[in-house]
Amino acid sequence: MIQIEDTLISLDIIEKAFICDLAQCKGACCVEGDSGAPLESNEYQIIKKILPEIWNDLSPEAQAVIEKQGVGYIDEDGEVVTSLVNGRDCVFTFYDEKGICKCAIEKAYREGRIDFYKPISCHLYPIRVAKHNTFRALNYNKWKICKPAEILGSKAGVPLYKFLKEPLIRKFGEAWYNELETVASEWEKQKESEL
Repeated sequence: MIQIEDTLISLDIIEKAFICDLAQCKGACCVEGDSGAPLESNEYQIIKKILPEIWNDLSPEAQAVIEKQGVGYIDEDGEVVTSLVNGRDCVFTFYDEKGICKCAIEKAYREGRIDFYKPISCHLYPIRVAKHNTFRALNYNKWKICKPAEILGSKAGVPLYKFLKEPLIRKFGEAWYNELETVASEWEKQKESEL
């Protein structure tokens, strides 16, 4: 682990290679898992506000879930998360012509219809942020559905923290990210000198 300000960062975030490979995984991270995507306190209200703008991009099943229980719920860990369709798909998913699961919120953002990209937990994935009393911990949520991303990242030589530069800056700020880059560079030099 390394520490930047009040954040402990798993070495996997520096050492593991990663580039999302949607052609291979088909967006499985928006479907698989125990619950919906974690939402920060302000995100639930933001999503409720933008809902009319993305409503027609959602499946009838997703619309029915949202009408019944809302855009999110409190999971068994006590976190507010996005609602799910049939206990699987996030309600904000849709499938493109290639069968790849994508985010309706991100689609609307990219089309200039809204100014909210998507929940930060989704943008940061596969990094997960755990909040503790006096610090936060960033961990790489490693599982089989992301194996193609590890392979693609290894071929390109792109570490996870570089692949996720934009969301890391969005969450923690540019100065924090610059410090992460400096620490990662020093870590790499230290490892090379030990060889």
